Amino acid sequence: MTHLWVRAEQRANEARTGLTPEGAATLIAAGLRVTVEQSATRAIPLQGYVDAGCEIAPEGAWPSAPRDAIIFGLKELPEDGTPLPHRHIMFGHAFKGQHSGRALLKRFRAGGGTLIDLEYLTDAHDRRVAAFGYWAGYAGAAVTLIAWAAQQHGQICPPVAAYENKHALLADLAARLEATGKPRPSAIVIGALGRVGAGAADLCEALAITPTKWDMAETASGGPFPEILTHELFFNCIFARPGTPVFVPASAFTAPRKLTAIGDIACDPDSDYNPVPLYSAATTWAEPVFRAHETPPLDIMAIDNLPSLLPLEASEDFAAQLLPTLQALPSLATAQQAGALSRALAAFDAAVQATI
Repeated sequence: MTHLWVRAEQRANEARTGLTPEGAATLIAAGLRVTVEQSATRAIPLQGYVDAGCEIAPEGAWPSAPRDAIIFGLKELPEDGTPLPHRHIMFGHAFKGQHSGRALLKRFRAGGGTLIDLEYLTDAHDRRVAAFGYWAGYAGAAVTLIAWAAQQHGQICPPVAAYENKHALLADLAARLEATGKPRPSAIVIGALGRVGAGAADLCEALAITPTKWDMAETASGGPFPEILTHELFFNCIFARPGTPVFVPASAFTAPRKLTAIGDIACDPDSDYNPVPLYSAATTWAEPVFRAHETPPLDIMAIDNLPSLLPLEASEDFAAQLLPTLQALPSLATAQQAGALSRALAAFDAAVQATI
């Protein structure tokens, strides 16, 4: 019997989960065994999993789980260097040559385990079968608006915290915008046709901000893009890759501009192809923006776990997308592996070979 073990997240400010009680009940009905760890932070209460028929384990008990259990979480494991003998499903950030990723892969190699990276669970068209992108865009636009509102009072963006739901978020944002006494700011979204861009645009429109929407067609020239500087807010929703143009160069600091807040929602400061090369590290919930320039101000929001600000909606959406793939987990025990799982395992094998 395939055994899925849902671990408690151990990263600070992380209340999301990849499996809802309804999804757990579906897996159990299909013949899977599901264990869920207790968690002090998970956005969905434990009782729902109890009612669904899940077995319950103490928080952090996954290292002692049966060897054939598949350990399922979202964010990184504790960096304690211990070998990893289990199969794990999570966002490992380990297949693109990242330094921390190499250390993680060596732990899998030492323990004989396997990483099924959620980023590499893709369909036949190389599109992720499940992603948090929409809610990253939604929350990233929200924090950038909080930063802009703070600027209107001569302040820098205050710390942020998770919201109970998106309605609470919208109510808070509306109050902050009204308190500025200013008209709604102008905004531009690049990557508007993708999941992340759609989330950013929807957040804006929910607050009576009509954003300019750009995508590949509008940026095909390679720049420069002076139009970005004519907006007060800029949301970068395009992941860095070779050929991605620079959207906001350092010359923007002293150029005439309305732009005062950038939401780098894609958040890839370590990349050589970062289209917003004005900062060098992700920002945090405690310090949501980096002030890149003082007068006029230019703040950059680059939080790397934005969907956690709306853990309930993000969890429910992601879990619904991922459930069909989890239902295919029993196929890992056969020669005929399910497509997305097979592609993720191939990426793992290639990454491990690259560390040898």
